[in-house]
Amino acid sequence: MAICRRGPRFAMSENLGISLVIIDDNESSLELLSSALASPGLHIYTASDPEEGLDLVFSKHPQIVLSDLVMPKLTGMDVLDRVVEFDPAIDVILMTAYYSTESAVEAIKRGACDYLNKPVSLAALRERIAKLLDDAQRRQRTLQLEEELLENSQFQGIIGNSPQMWELFSRIRRVARHYRTVLISGATGTGKDLVARALHQLSPVERGNFVVLNCSAVVETLFESELFGHVRGSFTGANQDKMGLFEYANGGTLFLDEIGDMPLATQAKLLRALQNHEILRVGSLTPRRVDARVIAATNQNLRQAIIDKRFREDLFYRLSMVEIRMPALSEHKEDLALLERYFVSRFSREFRKPIRGLTQRARLLLARHSWPGNVRELENAIGHGCMMTLSDTIDVADLPEYLHGLQPPAVDASATPEKMEADSLESHERRLIQEALEKAGGNQSQAARLLRIGRDALRYKMKKYQMLTS
Repeated sequence: MAICRRGPRFAMSENLGISLVIIDDNESSLELLSSALASPGLHIYTASDPEEGLDLVFSKHPQIVLSDLVMPKLTGMDVLDRVVEFDPAIDVILMTAYYSTESAVEAIKRGACDYLNKPVSLAALRERIAKLLDDAQRRQRTLQLEEELLENSQFQGIIGNSPQMWELFSRIRRVARHYRTVLISGATGTGKDLVARALHQLSPVERGNFVVLNCSAVVETLFESELFGHVRGSFTGANQDKMGLFEYANGGTLFLDEIGDMPLATQAKLLRALQNHEILRVGSLTPRRVDARVIAATNQNLRQAIIDKRFREDLFYRLSMVEIRMPALSEHKEDLALLERYFVSRFSREFRKPIRGLTQRARLLLARHSWPGNVRELENAIGHGCMMTLSDTIDVADLPEYLHGLQPPAVDASATPEKMEADSLESHERRLIQEALEKAGGNQSQAARLLRIGRDALRYKMKKYQMLTS
């Protein structure tokens, strides 16, 4: 039996969506408790079968669970363990007519927020529930404020509300209107490409082309042709004239990513192009006037590269008239929650999965990580979690294994969430459902609990993947 009740006991806001699940094998006790606790804005769901009660917990994701201790099939302690495993942020209250100090201590150790003796004093229970609802409302308001904060903490596609990020935003605004050349420095994964695009979009040439050249991805022998273009017959394979990226950026912006990997010979020609505002196609004798703003980015220490004779000093000073340094994620960890919420929202839309967020223990795990791969690593971790979860929240088990110490991290800048999606979300879900059904011996209720989803959700997915005959 599953009942949803609302009535007039506690003053609550209708739009907060606070819910309570009551599990008790005594029907009259269920009726009494649900009537006594009913209030506007509080959704009460009841179940006389503990397995059905867990289905309600998985599908409704309540803030509070009130459960009897002694029941057939599953005990209240079993229910407590499953709820805590599903989401430790849910407040669980156990009730029993067989109260003992030892069992009370054991319940609290295992995650219960209270342990009550039957017959329960309805006045005392209402007071206890009211306090828990107060806490739940505060958490809901915090989430709403986080949503508003996220909306107000976006600057040209860059997320941040820390002092370091506000300083970055201010610097971009000041520079964008006036720069001719800019150097963006920072570790891999900090978002240098986003800053480059923001500079272009806020500049007077925003309507011009924004042209990107990844200097680490171009073969040295073709670098000059790629950057400046060539004329027909200038080398083997040059069958026609070709415009270079510098010329294509005329009237706009040329973004040279990882400029520290540019060959020295090309550096000299780039310097000349920046000084004279003209380029010379390979094999041509006629210079061409080019008016393009240039943004360079690097994760290397270019000053050390100058000492090592790998980078031209004159080019460095030409590019770094204005330098914007990107902070590592470890330097502004106060933005972690905002970034998590942003990526969850983004991947929820991309994967077409209704994901509300992360469990508290998953957020704690992410907060403890040092994030050597910076925002890109966080993006990949959240993308992985959104893909792997079968419920509406991301838990520790859904995150990449290296985050909980099961294997060392693999540093792979190319492992984008888009590439991860190619692993097929549907095949992954189907495999997990099949494994859960095998472990449960075909019992759908038990398989649903293993997957931390409701039984109805499991049956829907089984029909979707043609694993049900009816």
